[in-house]
Amino acid sequence: MDDNNKKQHNIHDEAVEASEVMDVMPNEEVSEGAEVEGVDEIESLKNLLQQRDEELEKQKKEYLFLMAEFDNFRKRNVRERSELLKNAAEGVIKGLLPIVDDFERGLVAIKDSSDADAVKEGMELIYNKLVKYLEQNGVKEIPTKDADFDTEYHEAIAMVPVEDPALKNKVIDTVSKGYTLNDKVIRHAKVAVGQ
Repeated sequence: MDDNNKKQHNIHDEAVEASEVMDVMPNEEVSEGAEVEGVDEIESLKNLLQQRDEELEKQKKEYLFLMAEFDNFRKRNVRERSELLKNAAEGVIKGLLPIVDDFERGLVAIKDSSDADAVKEGMELIYNKLVKYLEQNGVKEIPTKDADFDTEYHEAIAMVPVEDPALKNKVIDTVSKGYTLNDKVIRHAKVAVGQ
């Protein structure tokens, strides 16, 4: 084929393609329908986007509300804990005050009394009252008499040589009593241990 024929053939092919395109969109109604569908789709996407934005804004507000509420809870908890620590000893002190009153009355009675047995008896009564009060509040004496030496409860301040092998590693003497508070050691017993 020569160049002229080729050009005519190409022009013919282009014309056929153009008519095929026109067949697909024969009139303006079809293009308007497609345009309407596109507008509807855009509007529905805009609505969906707006709904998502509203939901996000709502969730942000809820999140900020929860964070503020948690912060208030945390501050209230810290305040209550500090109040509890500050006033924790109040009940214990109130319970000790009657015992202090007994001591004061005993001191006044000692000035006017020459009876040592009466003074001794008064001191024992006050001592027993104090020990009973401590026991009621969970304070107990650590037993040391004939006890095996135990580093959990005892502090060895002296090693005493003993002849009897049964007394080795046993508490021989108690220099200072030890105490527990609700089964927790608050003061170790200071003891002499057989060696």
